[in-house]
Amino acid sequence: MIKLDIISDVACPWCYIGKAYLDRALEQHPDHPFTVEWHPYQLDPEIPAEGIDRTAYMEAKFGTRERIIEVHKPILEHAARAGIEFDLPAIKRAVNTLDAHRLIHWAGLEGRQTPMVSALFRAYWREGKDISNRSVLTALAGSLGMDKAVTARLLDSDADIADIRARIAHSQRRGVNSVPTFILANTHALQGAQPPETWAQVINDLRKEG
Repeated sequence: MIKLDIISDVACPWCYIGKAYLDRALEQHPDHPFTVEWHPYQLDPEIPAEGIDRTAYMEAKFGTRERIIEVHKPILEHAARAGIEFDLPAIKRAVNTLDAHRLIHWAGLEGRQTPMVSALFRAYWREGKDISNRSVLTALAGSLGMDKAVTARLLDSDADIADIRARIAHSQRRGVNSVPTFILANTHALQGAQPPETWAQVINDLRKEG
């Protein structure tokens, strides 16, 4: 097996698209060699823990409504190609994803990491849920069979906050400055949402090398 490390932020639409493209490629190649592990990144760690109004956030970042529409257009086009839906009007909050990354980490300890990543992407981008809200995160944990009471206690503590921030800093020191970033066998990096055709070529090349 070959380790595929994915550095991602659940508040990043391109990370959701990149995951969907990868999922399609792996479904088409069930004998793929990858074992996947997800790693945290925060596109904007300065967002308050409770989040902020997304419309105001986008206007501050991009300016005019026309520019915001322009930014979203390729996102929606690629989402359609990837077979996923975005409900942008449903998203009311721009979120700080630190707690979401803690939840992904804890899910990973129970062998539920990728399902949790999927659940968080879906909750935010398709259902407009506030994934900085600890009640929302606790409910997602319960939906995947994790102990809700334990999760709630952990979220109310400082557990693993320093570790998540250290892992993000480590990725940045390695040169990661955008997500998604896919690292194969701790050696080769692919940046951005790669279409299934690219992953098919990668898998075929790895077979030849093997």
